[in-house]
Amino acid sequence: MSPYKPLAELETHSVENQPNPFEDHNLYLGDTALSEAVRFHGGASHTEDLATFGARCGAAETIEWSRQANENPPKLKSFDRFGHRLDEVDFHPAYHSLMALGLDSGVSGSAWTVPAAGHVRHAAMMILMNQADPGVTCPMSMTYACVPALRADPALAADWEPRVAAQSYDPRFIPAPDKTGVTIGMAMTEKQGGSDVRANTTRAAPLGGDAYSLTGHKWFCSAPMSDAFLTLAYTDEGLTCFLVPRWRPDGTRNAIHIMRLKDKMGDKSNASSEIEYHGAWARRLGEPGRGVRTIIDMVQHTRLDCILGSTGGMRAALTQALWHTSQRRVFQKTLADQPAMRAVLTDLALESEAATAIALCVAASFDRAGSDRREAAFMRLATPVAKYWVCKRQPGFVYEALECLGGAGYVEEGPMPRLYRQSPLNAIWEGSGNVIALDILRAIGREPESLEAVLHEVGSLRGANSLYDRHADALKDQLSPGQLHEGTARRLAQQLALALQGAALHASAPAYVFEGFCLQRLDPARRGLAYGDVADGVDQAAILTRAMPG
Repeated sequence: MSPYKPLAELETHSVENQPNPFEDHNLYLGDTALSEAVRFHGGASHTEDLATFGARCGAAETIEWSRQANENPPKLKSFDRFGHRLDEVDFHPAYHSLMALGLDSGVSGSAWTVPAAGHVRHAAMMILMNQADPGVTCPMSMTYACVPALRADPALAADWEPRVAAQSYDPRFIPAPDKTGVTIGMAMTEKQGGSDVRANTTRAAPLGGDAYSLTGHKWFCSAPMSDAFLTLAYTDEGLTCFLVPRWRPDGTRNAIHIMRLKDKMGDKSNASSEIEYHGAWARRLGEPGRGVRTIIDMVQHTRLDCILGSTGGMRAALTQALWHTSQRRVFQKTLADQPAMRAVLTDLALESEAATAIALCVAASFDRAGSDRREAAFMRLATPVAKYWVCKRQPGFVYEALECLGGAGYVEEGPMPRLYRQSPLNAIWEGSGNVIALDILRAIGREPESLEAVLHEVGSLRGANSLYDRHADALKDQLSPGQLHEGTARRLAQQLALALQGAALHASAPAYVFEGFCLQRLDPARRGLAYGDVADGVDQAAILTRAMPG
């Protein structure tokens, strides 16, 4: 929280022409693009809850929690003072406050419990929570996303799904049956394989029934204080998925040993680790040898959360830029009224709203996928497409927003350095750019109905805008057999994403936003490589008024 009434009249000068701190603002009601997209996609019944949550995410107290949690990162406690093995992680109290804010409000659980638009509600909450603190959203995301994988085993789901959906943060390190709510982590990749999980070497030895003993290492295990982890290991039948709880059924600590915590560029409030299984007790989840198939639904949901995380990160950076430039004066005008700065802010606002629109569109397809085959097909392709592009755009976006604050954006007292260091994460998590682009290529070849569903969405706008029509025609040319290969995968991902962003904006945003997006992003004659090269015809005043935090 900002200091109370600091002195402005100093011995050598007066402190003036500085913006007020951005705090105690409702991040939901102050984000017109987000609130309108939620209503458009059937989430009007969640307005009151989201407004309450948006106020808490923007509160001065929450901003202070984030600062404290990032300046006091987690610490590994391998042993107690007597030499007993612990494998625990200590967090600052602010971390626990942030976790309680998100989990008690339903960031992870409510998608599975509310009667309608549950994933749209989750999407809005993730966008808001990422503005409060992005680090804590990692365990929240995996806890949300584990449900489809758990359902591969009805008995396991019966035990664990109610704990996941409980909407209660219980930080105690005790067996899951004794807790009011749980978090779930993931431990997949290994040193020698990375994204190629089939190169894993972790082995699973049968203990009888669905119980196994796991031995091996995992190079990335996020949120190591989770109550259980989904992981992959080899059985005689092949790569298989397992649920590995932190406690054995007999109430003793499981042999999940935390070797070290990662010293990361950003994401400081969250603990990421390297772990080893030394005969860890595990339950098989899904069919033997079908581990990738079992885990893929969880990955699909965490990829949605990558989109949401980057959308929230961009909105947070845009908010800081708009807030600063609307109060800082230079050459007899506010910065936001200077033509060059207005152009940059307009371009950033269009990018942020396009991310919001496609994120909510994809989230809505998750809600409808269970009852609509076309929506399910759309979801399977649109998710990696949006993940590729929105996450790819975040780092450059945050840098440009940081520059709007000038030197004030570069000092650690403010939020911009933390937003900047965080910005590459979602593009790496759950498949970096090349992995996602190649996944899109494989999905098009393997599931033609998914491409058909996406192209149906694009084709429904025929005649709405000539630039959009030209983009759609060029996209069809790119999809011809001679053009589909690994060397063009990134270009295809980008063009598909831009088409879907345009379609999402046309559906849920005012016409001037859609028209501005087409002028800025879809005109093949434009080759602007930096934000701020705004085309004639873009309604800058309307776009900036819409984007300004309430």
